[in-house]
Amino acid sequence: MTLFITHPDADLHETPPGHPEQVARLPAIRAALDDMDLRREEAPDGTDAQILRCHPQAYLDAITAASPTEGWAQLDADTYMSPGSLHAARLAVGAACRAVDAVLDEEAGNAFVAMRPPGHHAETAKPMGFCLFGTVAIAAKHTLEVHGLSRVAVVDFDVHHGNGTQDLLWEEARALFVTSHQSPLWPGTGERSERGAHDNVINVPLPPGSDGRTFRAKIAPALERLDAFAPELVLVSAGFDAHRADPLAQLEWVEEDFAWITERLCDLADAHAGGRLVSCLEGGYDLEALAASAAAHVDVLRRRENGG
Repeated sequence: MTLFITHPDADLHETPPGHPEQVARLPAIRAALDDMDLRREEAPDGTDAQILRCHPQAYLDAITAASPTEGWAQLDADTYMSPGSLHAARLAVGAACRAVDAVLDEEAGNAFVAMRPPGHHAETAKPMGFCLFGTVAIAAKHTLEVHGLSRVAVVDFDVHHGNGTQDLLWEEARALFVTSHQSPLWPGTGERSERGAHDNVINVPLPPGSDGRTFRAKIAPALERLDAFAPELVLVSAGFDAHRADPLAQLEWVEEDFAWITERLCDLADAHAGGRLVSCLEGGYDLEALAASAAAHVDVLRRRENGG
């Protein structure tokens, strides 16, 4: 059955009052998935070796040194660490790598990782956008270096451009990175002209107000490229802030749109990767919309794993 990985210590990553990346996000998701038939595991600690596949030692040392013993350490305009943040971020890395191990070792057909802080904005040596470590990029490198795969797809449908994942995989010819996102919007990157060192990055910018119908039309060429790439594993940065209720952006998706893209990615995994897919939570800041969208996403994974 679908593997669901989370950990209560993710809730130890606390942000200041009013911050959108709040502790309540994961309890909302856990409650929405509570009645689903899922295999459940707690996240293991991420290792230095895993983190160092994407980030230099000096960066890991700097993040470790920045961890406060009380209150908050502010790393940039909107990225904070509390005393539990470093542990939570390492657990997020461990969870993503454990999900890859489980899927590639045939313990589960697919997996969903619900951890925080998110990861897709963390660049090689720069925390930003609520993110400390590039979790999904680290999982991609783990796939390639530990399991010896030759081709991994990374698909990001968060409403904000996955600039960190793009930076971390820019030189990685064995990874094809596809990201859809609202544009213009923070962080201001993600133009179609940004293609990666090996033509391995596909940016799909969406104008404000785009609904699911617009998204389906604009993502179609990227899905064709993914099909031609024939990935041996599909990794997903699952951000649910493209929902029309989300306070941080202006796309008009609904739950059915997240289910649709999940179905298409499962089709891709079925065609080329034996169904092997690992999804990791990124954004989503309206709690009700986040819970409903995550449930729609995981329900597709669960049904596809069960042959539905």
